[in-house]
Amino acid sequence: MTGNTGNTGNTGNTGNTGNTGNIGRDGWFIPDRVDLPFVTRLDPGGANELGSLRRAPPANFGDRLWAANWYAWRVLHQLIANVANWAAQVNADANFTNIRNALVANYNGQIDNLVLAARDERPDAMAAILSQDVEFFTDFSAVLTIRPGTHPQTWRVLHIASLIGSFAALFFKDRYNLPRPSQICPALLPPIPVPGHSSWPSGHATQAYLMKNCMLRVFIAAGMPAADRAVLSSDLTILAETIARNREIAGLHYPRDSEGGARLAALLDGVILAAGAVPLLDAAIAAAAGEWP
Repeated sequence: MTGNTGNTGNTGNTGNTGNTGNIGRDGWFIPDRVDLPFVTRLDPGGANELGSLRRAPPANFGDRLWAANWYAWRVLHQLIANVANWAAQVNADANFTNIRNALVANYNGQIDNLVLAARDERPDAMAAILSQDVEFFTDFSAVLTIRPGTHPQTWRVLHIASLIGSFAALFFKDRYNLPRPSQICPALLPPIPVPGHSSWPSGHATQAYLMKNCMLRVFIAAGMPAADRAVLSSDLTILAETIARNREIAGLHYPRDSEGGARLAALLDGVILAAGAVPLLDAAIAAAAGEWP
């Protein structure tokens, strides 16, 4: 299930079907009298004990009512239906293949990097490692200075990018099924549970870089001045790099995993976003652009 934090990155947020997990609040309760519930008091005249004040059925549920994380699934379904060859296009990229081959050819060199990271960087990075294991929408919100309530369409775009990134990473994790670093060097002793799927490419890296790429498309669509766009682009790139690196410091991913995730996100940006074959995604980016000056 996607509600487990041991899955890929931000998918730990999608296990809740309620609204409270989607709008940045802690939740609420609405009290109701057991002996005389509100719904039975809807007829002022008292002629109909089941109530008569009812609206005509709407034509559909309505796009605005789809929470960001569930709207993302609609986009993913459209992607799968409309861009059937996306994986083949990605897999044909020589750089994507070379990153994977370089990992397989030199596991020990990658492990050496992780041993040094565990020794020199893990204590300082521990708080971020723990928080980003569950989700990193919060990190993006902080850099962008937004909340779900202030930028609901942008919030949707972030969820769409996160879900597509997770889906694509897991597709290639399944295809190549490479071992985790701690399977080769158990003494890395990751401080959090090792996710129950293979290592390459990094799901966190794929999601974070694709979220960054989608936000750049939003800024361009919004006509944001180039100087402002450059600042946010730099900040979001550093954020994506940091999210990916923290997974390496934790001993969960090789540096080549992060590199593969970044490359996968770039390829998805070209194959899916530029193709115009996913209208729901194009519409979401256009709507999000309206929230930016």
